Amino acid sequence: MVEQTQARGRIGEVFWAFLALGLTSFGGPVAHLGYFRTAFVERRQWLSEQAYADLVALCQFLPGPASSQVGFALGLLRAGPWGAAMAWLAFTLPSAIILVLFAFGAAVLDGPIASGIIHGLKVVAVAIVAHAVWGMARNLCPDKTRTGIALVAIFTVVLVSGPLGQVSAIVLGA
Repeated sequence: MVEQTQARGRIGEVFWAFLALGLTSFGGPVAHLGYFRTAFVERRQWLSEQAYADLVALCQFLPGPASSQVGFALGLLRAGPWGAAMAWLAFTLPSAIILVLFAFGAAVLDGPIASGIIHGLKVVAVAIVAHAVWGMARNLCPDKTRTGIALVAIFTVVLVSGPLGQVSAIVLGA
């Protein structure tokens, strides 16, 4: 009985934590990873920095957006399969609803005001992604060696486009 109550409490904890992020997170998968790190490593301390880095690395190799997989895995680690389902639902559903509403609104808006709003959202998205990347870089590249490897990987991916650039960056990193 105590375990069931504790599991339900953890499921609720996962749901509310992810719902708060689902209602306030803006940006793409890289930004989401930064939000997850701040919320679950720094604030709630559900897992260590190293465990989070390992989880992100694992999810990068799976098909689909890594942020969705990391969120699902965080819920799974915290509260089992129902926790994984609640993490996905609470984080994804608000975004889906907002996206549909925005699409309906965007179809109605036209002209310089609409263009200004879209431009402003793009600027905010760039800032959020940059902040997320910077936060992860500080923790995942704490010394010159790892910083150098990361920079070589970035230049390789930028200079050699497509899958060849990604595979080349992995090979060079090894």
